[in-house]
Amino acid sequence: MILGQHIMTGRGALGVCVVLSLALVSGCGTFKDHRNKTEFAFDGIEFKSKVEAIEKEKREHFSVEVRRATQSINGAKEAGRYAATRYCIEQYGTSRIEWISGPDQENQTLKMDDDDLIMEGICKP
Repeated sequence: MILGQHIMTGRGALGVCVVLSLALVSGCGTFKDHRNKTEFAFDGIEFKSKVEAIEKEKREHFSVEVRRATQSINGAKEAGRYAATRYCIEQYGTSRIEWISGPDQENQTLKMDDDDLIMEGICKP
């Protein structure tokens, strides 16, 4: 009992508080940064992607833009798939996607805008 009281007084209590505070702050920052992050590494390259609803009234129909896709088309396709999956989960709670123009297409049939890859899909329940 005396030993337990000694640890939680003075420097011991301060040390415990500092460690707990750092753990809480670092954990929250990591989670928040990951949720808002738009760049993820695929094929060893970080791709920035953006998903937008094609019409405000029909958010399930979306487009994905993956910037600088010519660095690695296969990596860009997977980055787009990942961004679209996150979008559908956030909007509808499902990861099912019906691709109109998507990552399973042959590279030569993909829609490109300069160096950017453009894909289109529909979130399915």
